[in-house]
Amino acid sequence: MDSAPDTDSPDSPHCLIPAPTSTSTPHTPQGPPTRHPLHPHTTLHTTPGTEPLAALLRGGIGAATGLALPDGSVGRDRIVLRTSPEVAGRHGPEGYRLSTDRSVDDVAVLIEGGSAAGVFRGMQTLRQLLGPDAFRRAPLESTRQWDLPGVTVEDGPRFAWRGLMLDVSRHFMPKDGVLRYLDLIAAHKLNVFHFHLTDDQGWRIEIKRYPRLTDVGAWRSRTKWGHRASPLWDEKPHGGYYTQEDIREIVAYAAERHIRVVPEIDIPGHSQAAIAAYPELGNTDVIDTASLSVWDTWGVNPNVLAPTDNTLRFYEGVLEEVLEMFPEETSPFIHIGGDECPKEQWQKSDLVQERIRELGLAGENELQSWLIRHFDSWLSARGRRLIGWDEILEGGLAPGAAVSSWRGYGAGIAAAEAGHDVVMCPEQHVYLDHRQAGGEDEPMPIGYVRTLEDVYRFEPVPPQLGAEAAAHILGTQANVWTEVMENQSRVDYQVFPRLAAFAEVAWSALPAPADRDFADFDRRMTAHYKRLDALGVDYRPPTGPLPWQQRPGVLGRPIEGAPPNR
Repeated sequence: MDSAPDTDSPDSPHCLIPAPTSTSTPHTPQGPPTRHPLHPHTTLHTTPGTEPLAALLRGGIGAATGLALPDGSVGRDRIVLRTSPEVAGRHGPEGYRLSTDRSVDDVAVLIEGGSAAGVFRGMQTLRQLLGPDAFRRAPLESTRQWDLPGVTVEDGPRFAWRGLMLDVSRHFMPKDGVLRYLDLIAAHKLNVFHFHLTDDQGWRIEIKRYPRLTDVGAWRSRTKWGHRASPLWDEKPHGGYYTQEDIREIVAYAAERHIRVVPEIDIPGHSQAAIAAYPELGNTDVIDTASLSVWDTWGVNPNVLAPTDNTLRFYEGVLEEVLEMFPEETSPFIHIGGDECPKEQWQKSDLVQERIRELGLAGENELQSWLIRHFDSWLSARGRRLIGWDEILEGGLAPGAAVSSWRGYGAGIAAAEAGHDVVMCPEQHVYLDHRQAGGEDEPMPIGYVRTLEDVYRFEPVPPQLGAEAAAHILGTQANVWTEVMENQSRVDYQVFPRLAAFAEVAWSALPAPADRDFADFDRRMTAHYKRLDALGVDYRPPTGPLPWQQRPGVLGRPIEGAPPNR
């Protein structure tokens, strides 16, 4: 008979996150689960297409275990990486089959992927099977013996788009922090990094033909501390930006980990930083744009771009450099924002009203649609696809555009039924800046309460969609807006552990939300907290914030009209 599963061990195949499609263990007599050791003489064998993964395996698992893993193409004590058409056919290009029971090819570890990306996903599972200390950067004990449970794991993702959006405009995250987050999302088998680079509070990407975007637009003199209703200010100047070399490094680092990067350049709203740098971009006949500075508080800003030919040429110039930094093979989508664009300045501007008449448009919503359509055509001519927040549906959506559905499911449903591709990211479910509990000790609490279990029960595909429309749901992403996240530790607190639940929703074939086994996920999280500890993640403990994670006396933003615990 099979031995009882060791479900309490953090390196058990029954503690994997995200949950795999299937696991099987060899038939053994009653007793402890079969374990297979890795040795100092264990070698690593790559096959065509997997060679670049060797450095990642040695730099991750090799560094943590102290095993050198030299090249070796013969012998039983090998880790073998290879692609497999059979795995691709069963589980897709990111699927994999991992065997550690020596029953396949008589090697220590065999990882077969539907592509190199699938092999890389399998490597993340291998790391979990080695235990939490495999997530460290150096071995804790030079004499430690490393072994693996005998198991075969077959797995593949539910969605092709499994993303995390990180806002670096409200609070700048230095380059090393961004690279660290790429490692963290890779460890959770996510594959899209949505890089929110521009907003009212800061422009974070170097554009060489427009140097004032970073000379001026990347810096603000002070910052609101807490929600915009808070009376508190951090009087220190804040800012920073990524050079073009930084951006290329980030994109290359992501590509090594089979992560696509979606850069976001906001138009026509969320643009005060750009207008502060180049006042002619604003509605100069309505306000004194030369008096504007980079915004130092939060909320929806009334200062939006003027829909002039000069603005079009300016942002075409911006995007030309963006496309050079984010090549098509790693960044097929370019996000142009399109959300929260107040129309008051356009309504008051004689120049804008004349433009509406010239173009034969019905009003300001159609004007925004015209602007979005312009850049959709411009990007399409260069082999890219435009994606924007769901406000781009207002006034008519450009034919090839995709939609990030953030204000709930409704816009995503409408877009999918109209034949547009959709990424589901409704704020009520996967905005990780929202509070994790209703207690007063939550640091600067924002928005809805969304617990770990709430995120685990999120369903990206609305049940009312028919099969044809549901096929337009590319996938899902969690969004992290950083108005009240002043540093990496605060970002960690908001993102984790909920990103682990989100990753399972995005990857695993889960049942309907009401039928999901949260108790089992919570049990597996006991092991995963140890992995996060090894990675140095300042997550929110399940018992609540630690004393240094609280922000007493700083106002957050409850949702108006919500129950008291939200």
